Amino acid sequence: MTGLLVVTAVPAEAEAIRAGLAASTAPAPSDGTVPPDGTGPPDVTVLPVGVGPAVAGAATARLLALAEAAGRPYRAVVSAGIAGGFAGRVAVGGTVLADRSVAADLGAESPAGFIPVEDLGMPPELLGGGRTVLADPALLARLRAALPGATVGTVLTVSTVTGTAASTAALAERHPEAVAEAMEGYGVGVAAAQAGVPFAELRTVSNPIGPRDRSAWRMREAFAALTAAAAALH
Repeated sequence: MTGLLVVTAVPAEAEAIRAGLAASTAPAPSDGTVPPDGTGPPDVTVLPVGVGPAVAGAATARLLALAEAAGRPYRAVVSAGIAGGFAGRVAVGGTVLADRSVAADLGAESPAGFIPVEDLGMPPELLGGGRTVLADPALLARLRAALPGATVGTVLTVSTVTGTAASTAALAERHPEAVAEAMEGYGVGVAAAQAGVPFAELRTVSNPIGPRDRSAWRMREAFAALTAAAAALH
């Protein structure tokens, strides 16, 4: 069995995780060789798979299928990267572990408000099991033990990043247990569930969810936190 597969949206996230893995493992060989692109320690593969739930899910499914076909299935998959955090629930620069990844905008609008897709009469089997993918309990417990300061809660997956006060308030009200939002976790989780592979989601927070204000983003702090959290992925 192959080791852990860690998927990110963009290369910068993958590089931050690889840096953290490299810093927490044995020194590089004296001949100067380094692992090939996509790897940290021998048992962890880190790859950027694209932005959004569709491409992230499809790419992860392909990686899992290729590994299984080669007779070296991954033991688990983690969706990792930068996220927005709900103010008052997690601090900017904080680390988040998802106890579940929820497709927050999968449904329909109505005059009375948002209708989750399962309330539209769609059977769960047509949704990959529903709008929610639970983190694997054993994998989550291991990550929590390694990251005792992390905030644990629901991480929302959205196709359109929240960018107004009104939409932030509505989302927070619909999901009182949510601590962060990102764009890939649910897609990666569905791919893992379909393959029968344990899944978890790890995020670090670059900005509060709300009106789009690039001056409030703290990308350097979020990437530093992601590098520090990567040690938990051994």
